Amino acid sequence: MIIDDKIIDKIAKLSSLEVAEDKKEALKAEIEDIVNFVDVLNDVDVSHVDATFTTIAGGTPYREDIASKNQEFSEAIIKNAPKSEDGYFIVPKIIE
Repeated sequence: MIIDDKIIDKIAKLSSLEVAEDKKEALKAEIEDIVNFVDVLNDVDVSHVDATFTTIAGGTPYREDIASKNQEFSEAIIKNAPKSEDGYFIVPKIIE
């Protein structure tokens, strides 16, 4: 896959990052290397290989999913948000 300026600009916009013009070429090369590496991994047949480990000993812990409303907790979180209105976060639009 060829990574061009258009893709770099889109990634920068979606991640809310600024990419300096002098860094774009190096970033394009790095992203292209990553994408090519993943393409190679997609070609490896692992259908006959069993999973060898898990990061959770004894399986996934379950808990009761009970909704609760703690006004103090909500206010503390919203207080630290860059933008909020009526108890909700205000975020920039990223989908066109």
